[in-house]
Amino acid sequence: MQLPLTIQVLFSAILHTPSAAALNPSNVLVSTPGQIAPVRAWNLQSSTKAASNLEALSRPGIDTSGWIHVNTSKCTLMGCLLEAGIYNDTELFYSDNLRRVDSKQFQVPWLYRQEFELDPGAGKYFHLLTHGITSRADVYLNGKRVADKKTQAGSYGGHTYHVTDLVDKTNVLLIQPYPTSYYYDFALGWVDWNPWPVDNGTGVWRDVEVKQTGSVALGPLRVVTQLGTPLESSPANVTLKSRAQNLDKTAVTITVTGTVSPERYPGPPITWSQTVTLPPLSTTDVTLTIKISKPAIWWPKQWGSQPLYHAELSVSVYNNTLSDHVSATFGFRTVTSKLNSYNDTTFFVNNRPFQVLGAGYAPDMFLRFSPIKFESEAQYVLDLGFNTIRLEGKNEHPELYEVADRLGIMILSGWECCDKWEAWSYNQDLAVPTPVWNEEDYGIANASMFHEAGMLQTHPSVLGYLIGSDYWPDDKAAPMYVSALKSQDWQTPVLASASRRGFPAFMGSPGLKMEGPYDWVPPNYWYDTEPSASRLGAAFGFGSELGAGVGTPDLSSLKRFLSAGDLTDLWKNPNKDLFHMSTETSSFHNRKIYNTGLWKRWGAPTSLQDYVQKTQITDYEATRAQFEAYAANWNSKRPATGMIYWMLTGAFPSLHWSIWDYYMHPAGAYFGAKVGSRIEHVAYDYVKKSVFLINRSLDKEGARSVDIQVVDASGKTLYSNTVKTMTKPNTSKEITSLDSALKNIKDVVFLRLVLSNSSSKDTGALSHNVYWLSKTIDTLDWDNSDWFYTPVTKYSDYTALNKLAAANVSVTAWSRGHASPEGHSESTVQVTLENHSPVPAFFISLNLVDKDGRDVLPVTWEDNYLTLWPKEKVTVEVSPLGAAELAAVQVFGKNVKGTTVKIG
Repeated sequence: MQLPLTIQVLFSAILHTPSAAALNPSNVLVSTPGQIAPVRAWNLQSSTKAASNLEALSRPGIDTSGWIHVNTSKCTLMGCLLEAGIYNDTELFYSDNLRRVDSKQFQVPWLYRQEFELDPGAGKYFHLLTHGITSRADVYLNGKRVADKKTQAGSYGGHTYHVTDLVDKTNVLLIQPYPTSYYYDFALGWVDWNPWPVDNGTGVWRDVEVKQTGSVALGPLRVVTQLGTPLESSPANVTLKSRAQNLDKTAVTITVTGTVSPERYPGPPITWSQTVTLPPLSTTDVTLTIKISKPAIWWPKQWGSQPLYHAELSVSVYNNTLSDHVSATFGFRTVTSKLNSYNDTTFFVNNRPFQVLGAGYAPDMFLRFSPIKFESEAQYVLDLGFNTIRLEGKNEHPELYEVADRLGIMILSGWECCDKWEAWSYNQDLAVPTPVWNEEDYGIANASMFHEAGMLQTHPSVLGYLIGSDYWPDDKAAPMYVSALKSQDWQTPVLASASRRGFPAFMGSPGLKMEGPYDWVPPNYWYDTEPSASRLGAAFGFGSELGAGVGTPDLSSLKRFLSAGDLTDLWKNPNKDLFHMSTETSSFHNRKIYNTGLWKRWGAPTSLQDYVQKTQITDYEATRAQFEAYAANWNSKRPATGMIYWMLTGAFPSLHWSIWDYYMHPAGAYFGAKVGSRIEHVAYDYVKKSVFLINRSLDKEGARSVDIQVVDASGKTLYSNTVKTMTKPNTSKEITSLDSALKNIKDVVFLRLVLSNSSSKDTGALSHNVYWLSKTIDTLDWDNSDWFYTPVTKYSDYTALNKLAAANVSVTAWSRGHASPEGHSESTVQVTLENHSPVPAFFISLNLVDKDGRDVLPVTWEDNYLTLWPKEKVTVEVSPLGAAELAAVQVFGKNVKGTTVKIG
């Protein structure tokens, strides 16, 4: 078969089998056919401090006692120096200390060196696998150069090098990465997300692995599924594919054996075989197909379960001797997309229209990846009610997709904007002059696409791939990308870009918009959709990245990374440029737009604590409105088909663009987004003054009731009504207008919407939502919108809430233990709040701490930032994600005195 472009000799390999340590107790790195293991540690040194003869350095006998040693298989230069204790990220991230790191040390190549044992012999073949080194590198093994920087190029340029003739019992691997430029190299860049790391991510950021095989080696396993209709009761075909490479100079007949078996639930494995003859020194696709009579269907978490299957393909030669085997986990599901009459894309999962509600992911600034941390982040995503994470050029490691598969989170992957990846002649937005692609660049990009497609292909969590972000790839790159994806049996949508700027003719419109905002806008922005063509990011169509520029950490987190002077600047110098924002040349290097809205709507802060509390109210309001508006307009005349909030996480401690902060403390932005993303929900439209019923499930239906109440700041009831309605799965609809009820607001009122299941004996609320509304909404100047925000000419006035009468709220907290689904002992805390006053208790925050008063993190709250009606009593539950010492709950509200309550 013909492999794409530069990959005819070197095919990518992403193979995951039990580790060498698990299979082989000796010091030999790999010892059996099909076994693969990463180089587990590195000795590191700057090329200015090491000998210049790389051939000599890659032989045994070199004294590296003066080199930097790290006990990790992968790390960028800064990541390695942090791992070695040369730097400390607590200190680095404090104030602007990152500015003081010597960047000159990273303007020269560095060396990664390690020794390992193998057991070479007759019939044993060895392969060196790379999965991308940032951004170029020379690779040496035992005194011989395996690849130079022209071949081993690109952060995602993964290759397999056949090194059988080079290996010995003791082996030395030497890798020399070159300094990375985001504008000249295919790297993993940061655009304007945050200050750039001083090493530009240079280094061995993904595992480098060694694999042993027999004379026939297999490439990564691809799994192609063909599902019938209806899905749950129809048989499905499964095809296992891999590229078999005959490394011998003679033809060989092999036995190819496939196995498919369910994971983590009962079911027998299915095994079948066939024989294939391979010509000498050839690469041939081997293919096995089997029918599964009743496949278990994989669903996104909010819609069902996540049954996974294990697939394995093995090849045997000469008297049934195992030569190689590869495996993968997959699931039975379908993903498609189509354009509606408005040229907006809608995704379909298992033939159901799937409204994408999620956010954009950022890795750690130094590309340190922790599967344990991402597991907690994924739990946050599900707690929020999100169903998708977008990776813009941050494709990370296989473990991320494995977690997403298991937990049921969709992943929208793709390339990044604003640097070498989009250096097209028609891209006028590059911050610095960047050379357009040459022939070498196309080869690197093609190898990158081929490798990443192979890594992602089997994962049921993958929603699709964006081969462009802000701009579409040119007429040579686009078909090249699509060809590489097809060669890897890609089965989910491929979209030309995340914007409407243009597209290759053969692909058609991507149907996504990228028109902002990225900075603060008021909550009514999202509902102002008429006429939609001039309303930029409002809740219609598919917004690929957009947000209200919020995400202020709470005070406990702020004190971890800001100096006393920095903290003062937050509330006394509202227009000042701040280090913990975007890059210095970015439009987002200060909080001027955000702070202008805060000052105008809430009045000048009187203290740091007052400022932080007002930011949490602002952030909560902003994220809730954005997610609610998109969910509410799912079935509007021009539907809101999807939305990726900008952003989910931050690469370092940041003052904006994060649903939760760097320390995983959920605050106002988090809980606003959580309320706005509930599966069954009732929401208020600020523009129409109407109420929407939202149902994001596939199975919840029947009679519902919505209790609506409006009270003023003194607690007086101004309006009360109950609306009886019916709900249907995967729909939204307007159920009533509050125009007359809200006509005569004096200054500020509170609106409460409570959704209940009126057909069930369960009297608990399905959703509980409180809004604060001023006499008028913010006035937007749509005609003067910029790409990142829309100006406000008249602001809502909430200053009356600064004068709320004090509310007397009692708080009790007690711990209770229970067994987790995995059988582990876990503790949760239940917190009961009761408002004994005749006035509302506004915006009460709860924070779980240990005996020293430190935040217990990560943690999921059933609800937080609560507003209690007069005489109302509520109980919420909080669960630490992991072992933690639980001592007390801190309580603070706008008109509620701060207190700390011990846990009983």
